[in-house]
Amino acid sequence: MKEKNEKNPPRCCHGSSCCVSAFTAFVQDFEINKYENLQVAKAQKAIELGWVPAIIPASAYEIAETHDPETHTLYGKFKYKEADEATLLSNLTELHDQNNTMSWEGFLFRIDREKNLVRYRNKTAK
Repeated sequence: MKEKNEKNPPRCCHGSSCCVSAFTAFVQDFEINKYENLQVAKAQKAIELGWVPAIIPASAYEIAETHDPETHTLYGKFKYKEADEATLLSNLTELHDQNNTMSWEGFLFRIDREKNLVRYRNKTAK
């Protein structure tokens, strides 16, 4: 069994900060937010700010979104209870593409009906 050398821990890049600097240069600024349910998302103004679509079902939970304030790209997901599926689908327009993408206002959606999982992004995202 090897002992840890507390006085001389292993170093990256020979003790310099170049690893951190190199990594930081490739990471864009973005925010990740998670909401337990729709009520929490509303309380934190996620819908008002445009991070969560307004048509999200009342039963939505495990809501998560990532957005980049500089590029205005947004990706998110949420789960929902099956009882809300028909209402959710009635608000969406099918785009008839190979990925079964659906649309509503400024958002695109993909729905996994077996898992009751919705992934979404804004239309400006590439």
